[in-house]
Amino acid sequence: MPNITLPDGSVRNYDTVTNGGEIAASIGKSLARDAVALRVNGDLYDLTRDIDQDVDVEIITRDSDDGLELLRHDAAHVLAEAVKELWPDTQVTIGPAIENGFYYDFARAEPFTDDDLAIIEKRMQEIVDRDEEIIREEWDRDEAVEFFRNAGEEYKAEIIAGIPPGEPITLYRQGDFIDLCRGPHLPSTGKLGKAFKLTHVSGAYWRGDSSNEMLQRVYGTAWADRKQLQKYLHMLEEAEKRDHRRLGRIMDLFHFQEEAPGAVFWHPKGWSLFQSLVAYMREQQDRAGYREINTPELMDQSLWKASGHWDAFGENMYTTETVDGRHYAIKPMNCPGHVQVFKQGITSYRDLPYRLAEFGKCHRYEPSGALHGMMRVRAFNQDDAHIFVTPEQITDESIAVCKLLLEIYNAFGFDDVRIKFADRPEVRVGEDSVWDQAEAALLKALEVAGLDYTHNPGEGAFYGPKLEFVLRDAIGRDWQCGTLQVDLNMPGRLGATYIGEDGGKHHPVMLHRAIFGSLERFIGILIEHHAGNLPLWLAPTQVQVLTITSDADDYAQSLVAELRAAGLRAEADLRNEKINYKVREHSVAKVPVLLAVGQREVDENTVAMRRLGSRQQQFLARDEALAQLTEEVRQRR
Repeated sequence: MPNITLPDGSVRNYDTVTNGGEIAASIGKSLARDAVALRVNGDLYDLTRDIDQDVDVEIITRDSDDGLELLRHDAAHVLAEAVKELWPDTQVTIGPAIENGFYYDFARAEPFTDDDLAIIEKRMQEIVDRDEEIIREEWDRDEAVEFFRNAGEEYKAEIIAGIPPGEPITLYRQGDFIDLCRGPHLPSTGKLGKAFKLTHVSGAYWRGDSSNEMLQRVYGTAWADRKQLQKYLHMLEEAEKRDHRRLGRIMDLFHFQEEAPGAVFWHPKGWSLFQSLVAYMREQQDRAGYREINTPELMDQSLWKASGHWDAFGENMYTTETVDGRHYAIKPMNCPGHVQVFKQGITSYRDLPYRLAEFGKCHRYEPSGALHGMMRVRAFNQDDAHIFVTPEQITDESIAVCKLLLEIYNAFGFDDVRIKFADRPEVRVGEDSVWDQAEAALLKALEVAGLDYTHNPGEGAFYGPKLEFVLRDAIGRDWQCGTLQVDLNMPGRLGATYIGEDGGKHHPVMLHRAIFGSLERFIGILIEHHAGNLPLWLAPTQVQVLTITSDADDYAQSLVAELRAAGLRAEADLRNEKINYKVREHSVAKVPVLLAVGQREVDENTVAMRRLGSRQQQFLARDEALAQLTEEVRQRR
């Protein structure tokens, strides 16, 4: 009978057919309590599924990544069961687990309300209390189609009808509810627990096609225990307070409007912040040996076909045809233009690495439903760079790029940065041997640099593998920003060469590098990370001088002039308002330093300094305050 090999290499022998539940129980009570599924020879199994041969086994617990995904998938099924019990005429469609939660799409004439969500959640808790057994069943495909069609579930029948004949169909039954699913699932609904909450409803087209009917998508979140759930809900509350769209209005930075969906209208203060980021990046790139260029936003379609972008990315590109019949595309990325600059003149191996940087304006079509403030836009500026190197230079240059990225992120207050290695995607250009070389070079750079990383399989660019730099913000959310990609394909496709030491022509390796990624998105992340309380060196208005009485107007204006002469962004509020009103208004607008001046300050040549977030005032000599602030900005603390 089966010999079960555990991850630590130990082997357990069973006299009869066994299953995951029995294996977990034989190891320990706590493991049996926390077990939710089994990995058998790499495949996930239900705990109740029979094992009758020798296999390698790993117990999946509820707080593991796989375990959480299973809990969330089960929560979606319990959600669907609850809706069907409450409104039997509703049709169910699909309900997967997603990051941090789950959703289920329903076809129902009447829209769900917030009150409905509370009712559904209560019924879900009752289903958990009922502890219904979850049973896996294998059905014939045509029999399953007929079953769901007879039950009035046309969407589910359509999904099953699209499965190839002869392929096994698995259904899962819990109570009176039955659903199509590959599984695995928990042994019973009681195992789910009650660490879940429904969050909101949105619209979703059937199969994601806008020509199909609109469904109602109910979202929820689910966790291993109540403590994790409460932590996540608190994070959502914090995220709402920090929403860059709300803070952008309060701070008068930018706005969006329907005439230009997915594009930012920058206000003076927001554009000041934007330019501060550009100036900082220029300084860092100059020190690292980059040369800044600018390439056209509109280029002939033939260039994008030659680069491979047209086949891989064409549906996301904006195009136009001119009166002379030429077809152009607005660039979605900068790399083909940078290759054209590299190709001008003859380049020797002695000229490499050759580093080109651009703050390039790009456009990519994103579905309107995917747009989200500055986090997901159609028009954006990239801090793009491309480094042309010999194969022997890949490792050293990649290490230098990684070091630069981490230093820059730290300067903006991001000291928790994760690195992911993303290898070849299913749709790609280039031979496998070339991909082998590129992936090996990037992994070697990580090893030599001593950087920890995780694997993100199949998520590389279509022309090469990449490193993804993920920033963890102040409330624990992850944001993928910078990338480093090794490209042994595009330079050859576009005819880029250099003269090697042997006197022959060779195609350079091209490293694609972005640090902010999209400046728009990075600014959105920055605002939310700091809750709008930007460091002094970044703040659009760094100092606001507030008068207590009109007798101090001239003093305030001369102070502003002196601050501006020292390079600080300063303004004066001379309005005939109470000082407390002025302090409150500019604090809400997130001005980091307020200098209050009245007759006493005029007489003593001093200021009363208040920092954002502090109730304390600091009384300083005028020169001392100026020196302190200019030094703080200079050091970018």
